[in-house]
Amino acid sequence: MFKIITLLFLSFSALSISQEIGAITDSRDGKVYKIVVIGTQTWMTRNLDASNFRNGDPIPEARTNEEWEKAGKEGKPAWCYYENDLANGAKYGKLYNWYAVKDSRGLAPEGYHVPSDAEWTQIKDYLGGESDAGGKMKNTTGWVSPNKDASNSSGFLGLPGGNRTNWGKFSEIEERGTWWSSTENSQTSEYAVSDPFAYWFGLHSLVGGTLKNIGNESCGYSIRCVKD
Repeated sequence: MFKIITLLFLSFSALSISQEIGAITDSRDGKVYKIVVIGTQTWMTRNLDASNFRNGDPIPEARTNEEWEKAGKEGKPAWCYYENDLANGAKYGKLYNWYAVKDSRGLAPEGYHVPSDAEWTQIKDYLGGESDAGGKMKNTTGWVSPNKDASNSSGFLGLPGGNRTNWGKFSEIEERGTWWSSTENSQTSEYAVSDPFAYWFGLHSLVGGTLKNIGNESCGYSIRCVKD
């Protein structure tokens, strides 16, 4: 009897990592985002694809390398689709520089926000820590093989949307998903002392765990939002 109860408990626990609870509609453009509860947090299950700030002001699109680099140097918000391909946008959402994240006009839908570094740490820790959480957050398809340990048991549906460097180069689609945090790095960077940096959270096809580092605020990464 004890063994049966234990097995039932373990099965229930495995199924209770997350719970999809519906969807929200972004009032800016009518886009629908499914949401999932993971621990005490409620996350959107796809990347942000908004073209306007919450107050209605447009977020400039930067298509060329020159436009993208100029926005970064001037500290202005910008977005793009990976390789400026709308099909990539439909699958992965937009890439934003960090100046769009910190803009006071608001990037996330009403009632949601761009997660802090501490909130990314919270979901990582809930899902078993740095070595285990990555596979639980990765979608089981859409990644370059071998997509190590991918199970999506959390319901996060992480996809490898790639990134854009501060000088405009696109890279790592289908290999890495990188999401901005709202937390700026206050330490001096060994890579570029004069440039501001912020923390990002990442998943990689070759890594079962999670990634964390700082990125130049002029780079383009995905945005995943969490409920206020």
